[in-house]
Amino acid sequence: MRILQVVTDNDRRGAQVFATQLQDALRARSHTVETVALVEGAVGGLGLEVLGRRFPSRATIRALRSHMTGFDITVAHGSSTLPACAIAGSRRRPFVYRQISDSAFWAPTWVKRTRTRVALNRACVVVALSEYNRGLLIRPIGVRPDRIVVVPNGVPAGEFVPADAAVRANARAPLGLPDAPTALFVGALVPEKGADLAIRAAAGVPDAHLVVAGAGAELDRLERLAADVAPGRVHFVGTTADAARLYHAADLVVLPSRGGDAMPAVLLEAGLCGLPVVSTRIGAIPEVVVTGTTGIVVAPDDQTALDHAVGRLLGDPTLRSTMGAAARTRCLERYEIGSVAEQWETVLERAVALA
Repeated sequence: MRILQVVTDNDRRGAQVFATQLQDALRARSHTVETVALVEGAVGGLGLEVLGRRFPSRATIRALRSHMTGFDITVAHGSSTLPACAIAGSRRRPFVYRQISDSAFWAPTWVKRTRTRVALNRACVVVALSEYNRGLLIRPIGVRPDRIVVVPNGVPAGEFVPADAAVRANARAPLGLPDAPTALFVGALVPEKGADLAIRAAAGVPDAHLVVAGAGAELDRLERLAADVAPGRVHFVGTTADAARLYHAADLVVLPSRGGDAMPAVLLEAGLCGLPVVSTRIGAIPEVVVTGTTGIVVAPDDQTALDHAVGRLLGDPTLRSTMGAAARTRCLERYEIGSVAEQWETVLERAVALA
Protein backbone atom coordinates (compact mmCIF):
# COMPACT_ATOMS: atom_id res chain seq x y z
CA MET A 1 0.00 0.00 0.00
CA ARG A 2 0.92 3.64 -0.47
CA ILE A 3 0.26 5.28 2.88
CA LEU A 4 0.35 8.97 3.78
CA GLN A 5 0.48 9.96 7.44
CA VAL A 6 -0.45 13.44 8.67
CA VAL A 7 0.53 14.90 12.03
CA THR A 8 -0.23 18.31 13.48
CA ASP A 9 3.33 19.66 13.59
CA ASN A 10 7.01 18.82 13.81
CA ASP A 11 7.17 18.93 17.61
CA ARG A 12 8.51 15.84 19.34
CA ARG A 13 5.30 14.79 21.11
CA GLY A 14 3.37 11.55 21.54
CA ALA A 15 1.27 11.36 18.38
CA GLN A 16 4.01 12.74 16.16
CA VAL A 17 6.67 10.36 17.48
CA PHE A 18 4.30 7.40 17.18
CA ALA A 19 3.62 8.29 13.54
CA THR A 20 7.34 8.19 12.72
CA GLN A 21 7.74 4.87 14.52
CA LEU A 22 4.72 3.40 12.75
CA GLN A 23 6.14 4.66 9.47
CA ASP A 24 9.34 2.67 10.04
CA ALA A 25 7.42 -0.44 11.09
CA LEU A 26 5.10 -0.33 8.06
CA ARG A 27 8.03 0.27 5.71
CA ALA A 28 9.61 -2.85 7.18
CA ARG A 29 6.44 -4.65 6.07
CA SER A 30 7.09 -3.48 2.46
CA HIS A 31 4.64 -0.56 2.35
CA THR A 32 5.40 2.88 0.91
CA VAL A 33 4.91 5.39 3.72
CA GLU A 34 5.37 9.16 3.87
CA THR A 35 4.70 11.34 6.91
CA VAL A 36 4.04 15.09 6.74
CA ALA A 37 3.17 17.82 9.25
CA LEU A 38 0.48 20.45 8.77
CA VAL A 39 2.66 23.21 10.28
CA GLU A 40 6.13 23.57 11.77
CA GLY A 41 5.22 23.75 15.45
CA ALA A 42 6.81 25.48 18.43
CA VAL A 43 9.74 23.21 19.25
CA GLY A 44 10.38 21.05 16.17
CA GLY A 45 12.78 18.14 16.22
CA LEU A 46 11.24 15.60 13.83
CA GLY A 47 12.31 17.08 10.50
CA LEU A 48 9.13 16.16 8.63
CA GLU A 49 7.97 17.94 5.49
CA VAL A 50 5.67 20.83 6.45
CA LEU A 51 2.60 21.57 4.32
CA GLY A 52 1.84 25.16 5.34
CA ARG A 53 2.76 28.16 7.44
CA ARG A 54 -0.41 27.97 9.52
CA PHE A 55 -3.60 25.98 9.99
CA PRO A 56 -6.41 26.47 9.26
CA SER A 57 -5.58 28.00 5.91
CA ARG A 58 -6.61 27.35 2.33
CA ALA A 59 -3.00 26.93 1.24
CA THR A 60 -2.38 24.18 3.80
CA ILE A 61 -5.57 22.36 2.81
CA ARG A 62 -4.64 22.56 -0.88
CA ALA A 63 -1.20 21.10 -0.14
CA LEU A 64 -2.74 18.31 1.92
CA ARG A 65 -5.30 17.52 -0.78
CA SER A 66 -2.52 17.31 -3.35
CA HIS A 67 -0.53 14.91 -1.17
CA MET A 68 -3.53 12.70 -0.40
CA THR A 69 -4.23 12.22 -4.10
CA GLY A 70 -1.00 10.28 -4.57
CA PHE A 71 -1.70 7.64 -1.90
CA ASP A 72 -4.08 4.72 -1.38
CA ILE A 73 -4.96 5.83 2.15
CA THR A 74 -4.13 8.62 4.61
CA VAL A 75 -3.76 8.24 8.37
CA ALA A 76 -4.60 11.35 10.41
CA HIS A 77 -2.98 11.32 13.85
CA GLY A 78 -5.15 13.33 16.21
CA SER A 79 -5.85 17.00 16.95
CA SER A 80 -6.18 19.34 13.96
CA THR A 81 -5.46 16.56 11.45
CA LEU A 82 -9.12 15.51 11.79
CA PRO A 83 -10.71 18.70 10.40
CA ALA A 84 -7.85 19.01 7.89
CA CYS A 85 -8.40 15.54 6.42
CA ALA A 86 -12.19 15.83 6.69
CA ILE A 87 -12.00 18.91 4.47
CA ALA A 88 -9.25 17.72 2.11
CA GLY A 89 -10.46 14.13 1.81
CA SER A 90 -13.00 12.68 -0.58
CA ARG A 91 -14.03 9.33 -2.01
CA ARG A 92 -10.83 9.42 -4.06
CA ARG A 93 -8.80 10.60 -1.07
CA PRO A 94 -9.93 8.34 1.83
CA PHE A 95 -8.49 8.63 5.33
CA VAL A 96 -8.37 6.79 8.66
CA TYR A 97 -8.45 8.83 11.84
CA ARG A 98 -6.49 7.85 14.96
CA GLN A 99 -8.12 9.26 18.09
CA ILE A 100 -5.23 9.95 20.47
CA SER A 101 -6.99 11.53 23.45
CA ASP A 102 -10.06 11.43 25.67
CA SER A 103 -12.97 12.48 23.43
CA ALA A 104 -15.23 13.53 26.31
CA PHE A 105 -12.52 15.75 27.82
CA TRP A 106 -11.78 17.67 24.62
CA ALA A 107 -15.38 17.86 23.35
CA PRO A 108 -17.37 18.71 26.50
CA THR A 109 -20.17 20.69 24.83
CA TRP A 110 -22.93 19.66 22.44
CA VAL A 111 -21.52 21.96 19.74
CA LYS A 112 -18.02 20.47 19.96
CA ARG A 113 -19.37 16.92 20.05
CA THR A 114 -21.48 17.57 16.97
CA ARG A 115 -18.57 19.12 15.11
CA THR A 116 -16.34 16.19 16.06
CA ARG A 117 -18.95 13.60 15.03
CA VAL A 118 -19.44 15.21 11.60
CA ALA A 119 -15.69 15.19 10.95
CA LEU A 120 -15.26 11.61 12.19
CA ASN A 121 -18.02 10.45 9.87
CA ARG A 122 -15.85 11.50 6.92
CA ALA A 123 -13.24 8.89 7.89
CA CYS A 124 -13.39 5.35 6.49
CA VAL A 125 -12.36 3.96 9.87
CA VAL A 126 -11.77 5.53 13.29
CA VAL A 127 -9.04 3.95 15.42
CA ALA A 128 -9.36 4.10 19.21
CA LEU A 129 -6.49 3.18 21.53
CA SER A 130 -8.59 1.07 23.91
CA GLU A 131 -12.07 -0.27 24.52
CA TYR A 132 -12.56 2.51 27.07
CA ASN A 133 -11.81 5.15 24.44
CA ARG A 134 -13.95 3.32 21.88
CA GLY A 135 -16.84 3.66 24.30
CA LEU A 136 -16.30 7.43 24.52
CA LEU A 137 -16.43 7.70 20.74
CA ILE A 138 -19.74 5.86 20.69
CA ARG A 139 -21.14 7.86 23.58
CA PRO A 140 -21.10 10.83 24.03
CA ILE A 141 -19.61 11.62 20.58
CA GLY A 142 -22.04 9.44 18.63
CA VAL A 143 -19.80 7.51 16.21
CA ARG A 144 -21.33 4.27 14.92
CA PRO A 145 -19.75 1.24 16.67
CA ASP A 146 -19.05 -0.58 13.40
CA ARG A 147 -16.84 2.29 12.23
CA ILE A 148 -14.43 2.03 15.20
CA VAL A 149 -11.48 -0.36 15.53
CA VAL A 150 -9.27 -0.67 18.61
CA VAL A 151 -5.50 -0.65 18.06
CA PRO A 152 -3.35 0.19 21.10
CA ASN A 153 -0.47 2.60 21.24
CA GLY A 154 2.95 1.09 20.61
CA VAL A 155 6.67 1.80 20.91
CA PRO A 156 9.79 0.05 19.57
CA ALA A 157 11.14 -2.30 22.21
CA GLY A 158 14.64 -2.09 20.77
CA GLU A 159 14.93 1.57 21.77
CA PHE A 160 13.75 1.06 25.35
CA VAL A 161 15.55 -1.51 27.51
CA PRO A 162 16.27 -1.74 31.25
CA ALA A 163 19.43 -0.09 32.60
CA ASP A 164 22.04 -1.73 34.82
CA ALA A 165 23.93 0.21 37.50
CA ALA A 166 26.64 1.42 35.12
CA VAL A 167 24.17 2.64 32.50
CA ARG A 168 22.14 4.40 35.20
CA ALA A 169 25.22 6.19 36.52
CA ASN A 170 26.22 7.30 33.02
CA ALA A 171 22.71 8.57 32.36
CA ARG A 172 22.56 10.54 35.59
CA ALA A 173 25.91 12.28 35.31
CA PRO A 174 25.01 14.71 32.45
CA LEU A 175 21.79 15.64 34.29
CA GLY A 176 23.64 16.54 37.49
CA LEU A 177 21.79 13.85 39.44
CA PRO A 178 23.32 12.39 42.61
CA ASP A 179 23.06 8.76 43.69
CA ALA A 180 19.63 9.31 45.21
CA PRO A 181 16.04 8.13 44.62
CA THR A 182 14.91 9.72 41.34
CA ALA A 183 11.50 10.06 39.73
CA LEU A 184 10.83 11.15 36.14
CA PHE A 185 7.97 13.16 34.66
CA VAL A 186 7.69 13.23 30.85
CA GLY A 187 4.99 15.31 29.18
CA ALA A 188 3.84 18.69 27.98
CA LEU A 189 4.06 21.36 30.67
CA VAL A 190 0.36 22.17 30.65
CA PRO A 191 -2.12 22.00 33.56
CA GLU A 192 -3.85 18.77 32.50
CA LYS A 193 -0.59 16.77 32.65
CA GLY A 194 -0.10 17.46 36.37
CA ALA A 195 3.62 18.22 36.55
CA ASP A 196 2.90 20.41 39.58
CA LEU A 197 1.51 17.36 41.40
CA ALA A 198 4.65 15.39 40.54
CA ILE A 199 6.86 18.18 41.92
CA ARG A 200 4.95 18.29 45.21
CA ALA A 201 5.05 14.49 45.50
CA ALA A 202 8.82 14.36 45.01
CA ALA A 203 9.27 17.25 47.41
CA GLY A 204 7.70 15.16 50.17
CA VAL A 205 10.36 12.42 49.90
CA PRO A 206 13.57 13.40 51.72
CA ASP A 207 16.59 13.64 49.38
CA ALA A 208 14.54 12.48 46.35
CA HIS A 209 15.07 14.17 42.98
CA LEU A 210 12.67 14.69 40.08
CA VAL A 211 13.54 15.09 36.41
CA VAL A 212 10.93 17.05 34.43
CA ALA A 213 11.16 16.49 30.67
CA GLY A 214 8.94 18.55 28.41
CA ALA A 215 8.08 22.05 27.26
CA GLY A 216 5.03 24.25 27.58
CA ALA A 217 3.41 27.39 28.89
CA GLU A 218 3.61 26.23 32.53
CA LEU A 219 7.42 26.13 32.64
CA ASP A 220 7.98 29.38 34.55
CA ARG A 221 5.30 28.61 37.14
CA LEU A 222 6.62 25.10 37.65
CA GLU A 223 10.18 26.34 38.08
CA ARG A 224 9.00 28.75 40.77
CA LEU A 225 7.06 25.97 42.50
CA ALA A 226 10.10 23.67 42.43
CA ALA A 227 12.35 26.37 43.87
CA ASP A 228 9.85 26.90 46.67
CA VAL A 229 9.04 23.30 47.71
CA ALA A 230 12.13 21.31 46.61
CA PRO A 231 15.08 23.66 46.01
CA GLY A 232 17.89 22.00 44.07
CA ARG A 233 16.00 18.72 43.68
CA VAL A 234 13.92 19.30 40.52
CA HIS A 235 15.75 19.24 37.19
CA PHE A 236 14.05 20.72 34.09
CA VAL A 237 15.62 19.25 30.94
CA GLY A 238 13.25 20.34 28.15
CA THR A 239 12.52 17.97 25.28
CA THR A 240 14.99 15.44 23.97
CA ALA A 241 15.34 12.98 21.12
CA ASP A 242 17.06 10.50 23.48
CA ALA A 243 14.16 9.63 25.76
CA ALA A 244 15.70 6.30 26.78
CA ARG A 245 18.52 8.15 28.54
CA LEU A 246 15.99 9.83 30.82
CA TYR A 247 14.34 6.54 31.74
CA HIS A 248 17.74 5.03 32.45
CA ALA A 249 18.44 7.85 34.91
CA ALA A 250 15.21 7.24 36.85
CA ASP A 251 13.91 4.80 39.43
CA LEU A 252 10.25 5.33 38.54
CA VAL A 253 7.99 7.41 36.31
CA VAL A 254 5.20 9.62 37.62
CA LEU A 255 2.42 10.92 35.35
CA PRO A 256 -0.37 12.56 37.40
CA SER A 257 -2.69 13.30 34.47
CA ARG A 258 -5.80 15.34 35.25
CA GLY A 259 -7.56 14.44 32.01
CA GLY A 260 -7.37 14.33 28.22
CA ASP A 261 -4.98 11.38 27.96
CA ALA A 262 -5.93 8.11 26.27
CA MET A 263 -2.87 5.82 26.37
CA PRO A 264 0.29 7.90 26.88
CA ALA A 265 3.37 6.42 25.21
CA VAL A 266 5.50 7.45 28.19
CA LEU A 267 3.89 4.65 30.18
CA LEU A 268 4.84 2.08 27.54
CA GLU A 269 8.39 3.41 27.25
CA ALA A 270 8.78 3.33 31.03
CA GLY A 271 7.47 -0.24 31.19
CA LEU A 272 9.84 -1.45 28.48
CA CYS A 273 12.69 0.15 30.44
CA GLY A 274 11.63 -1.88 33.48
CA LEU A 275 10.34 1.07 35.49
CA PRO A 276 7.19 1.08 37.64
CA VAL A 277 4.76 3.95 37.08
CA VAL A 278 2.65 6.07 39.41
CA SER A 279 -0.25 7.54 37.46
CA THR A 280 -3.93 8.41 37.62
CA ARG A 281 -7.23 6.82 36.68
CA ILE A 282 -7.60 8.60 33.34
CA GLY A 283 -8.46 7.08 29.95
CA ALA A 284 -6.81 3.72 29.34
CA ILE A 285 -4.03 4.32 31.88
CA PRO A 286 -5.40 1.59 34.23
CA GLU A 287 -5.14 -0.87 31.32
CA VAL A 288 -1.43 -0.13 30.96
CA VAL A 289 -0.50 0.38 34.61
CA VAL A 290 -1.96 -2.49 36.63
CA THR A 291 -2.05 -1.08 40.13
CA GLY A 292 -0.22 -3.25 42.62
CA THR A 293 1.45 -5.22 39.81
CA THR A 294 3.25 -2.85 37.41
CA GLY A 295 2.79 0.38 39.35
CA ILE A 296 0.24 2.34 41.33
CA VAL A 297 -2.83 4.15 39.97
CA VAL A 298 -4.52 6.84 42.09
CA ALA A 299 -7.46 9.17 41.60
CA PRO A 300 -6.82 12.37 39.59
CA ASP A 301 -5.81 15.40 41.65
CA ASP A 302 -5.44 13.33 44.83
CA GLN A 303 -2.18 14.81 46.07
CA THR A 304 -2.18 12.77 49.29
CA ALA A 305 -2.55 9.44 47.48
CA LEU A 306 0.04 10.45 44.89
CA ASP A 307 2.51 11.47 47.60
CA HIS A 308 2.06 8.14 49.37
CA ALA A 309 2.51 6.11 46.17
CA VAL A 310 5.65 7.96 45.08
CA GLY A 311 7.12 7.79 48.58
CA ARG A 312 6.36 4.10 48.88
CA LEU A 313 8.07 3.17 45.62
CA LEU A 314 11.05 5.47 45.99
CA GLY A 315 11.63 3.96 49.42
CA ASP A 316 11.41 0.30 48.37
CA PRO A 317 13.96 -0.84 45.74
CA THR A 318 12.73 -4.45 45.88
CA LEU A 319 9.15 -3.47 45.11
CA ARG A 320 10.32 -1.21 42.28
CA SER A 321 12.31 -4.07 40.76
CA THR A 322 9.41 -6.51 40.95
CA MET A 323 6.91 -4.07 39.48
CA GLY A 324 9.37 -2.94 36.81
CA ALA A 325 9.96 -6.49 35.61
CA ALA A 326 6.20 -7.12 35.42
CA ALA A 327 5.74 -3.85 33.52
CA ARG A 328 8.32 -4.84 30.91
CA THR A 329 6.71 -8.24 30.37
CA ARG A 330 3.26 -6.68 29.95
CA CYS A 331 4.46 -4.02 27.52
CA LEU A 332 6.40 -6.51 25.41
CA GLU A 333 3.30 -8.67 25.11
CA ARG A 334 0.84 -5.89 24.28
CA TYR A 335 2.48 -2.70 23.06
CA GLU A 336 5.55 -3.49 20.95
CA ILE A 337 5.43 -1.50 17.70
CA GLY A 338 5.93 -4.57 15.46
CA SER A 339 2.72 -6.28 16.55
CA VAL A 340 0.89 -2.93 16.62
CA ALA A 341 1.97 -2.27 13.02
CA GLU A 342 0.58 -5.67 12.01
CA GLN A 343 -2.79 -4.62 13.43
CA TRP A 344 -2.55 -1.32 11.58
CA GLU A 345 -1.87 -3.16 8.33
CA THR A 346 -5.17 -5.01 8.73
CA VAL A 347 -7.03 -1.78 9.48
CA LEU A 348 -5.59 0.01 6.45
CA GLU A 349 -6.38 -2.89 4.13
CA ARG A 350 -9.99 -2.74 5.37
CA ALA A 351 -10.11 1.03 4.84
CA VAL A 352 -8.81 0.76 1.29
CA ALA A 353 -11.42 -1.89 0.54
CA LEU A 354 -14.18 0.29 1.97
CA ALA A 355 -13.05 3.27 -0.07
